[in-house]
Amino acid sequence: MSLQPSNVAGVPILVATPGAGRERPWPAVLWCHGFRADALAHAAELARCAHAGFLAVGIDAVGHGARRDPVLTQRVAEAGGALPVMRDQVEQTVAELPALIDALVVAHGADRAHVSLVGISMGAFLAYRAIAAGLSLRAVVALLGSPAWPTPTRAQRLLERFGEVALLSITAEHDVSVPPAPVVRLHAALDAQLGPSPRRSHQVLAGAGHLTSASEWAQAMAWTLAWLQQHGRADSTAGPTTGSEPVGGT
Repeated sequence: MSLQPSNVAGVPILVATPGAGRERPWPAVLWCHGFRADALAHAAELARCAHAGFLAVGIDAVGHGARRDPVLTQRVAEAGGALPVMRDQVEQTVAELPALIDALVVAHGADRAHVSLVGISMGAFLAYRAIAAGLSLRAVVALLGSPAWPTPTRAQRLLERFGEVALLSITAEHDVSVPPAPVVRLHAALDAQLGPSPRRSHQVLAGAGHLTSASEWAQAMAWTLAWLQQHGRADSTAGPTTGSEPVGGT
């Protein structure tokens, strides 16, 4: 399955479309990479999502990929670390998503009612920010990221927004780069305020750090695809496809 580069609403993307016989509109998955990576880093995952029937769209975040910031290293040094720079790039990329989704509906056959988002590391920070910003998403998978953010948001409304999305958080037990404690607190607060829900789950990669092994990554991807199949499709009540495993909540 080929990946087609494109520029939609000013955002460089890679697009993988479902195979023949699958009618438009297609459920869509936006795939968001980590810091200093790009959309191409997840070519295999985009192809796998397309094979499962999704319009898979890899996004080059602001300052990355086709719009790489040539002074990124200098900016990180001046900011005293990557986190402030990353947060700024995340905010700018989140602001682009509504126009991008509109354009994907018109130009690429995306089903507006079934747009999901997967984010890894920086992309997971982006996933949590997209929910907090009120972006209409069917399902979200946030891997190895954090919902912690310095911008104050009214707590109750924030929890309500998270409660409107089928959210799977995946953390690594021994992640020192992005400690999982804020994710644990978020899911505990959601359970306390809204009650436990099968549309919300926190899975932990036991023994893993931020840089996962091949087997740990395979496990995370199995959880991810199962979640998308269960919650991101118009026919999601049918459950995951063969080869996917159901995801339980914690």
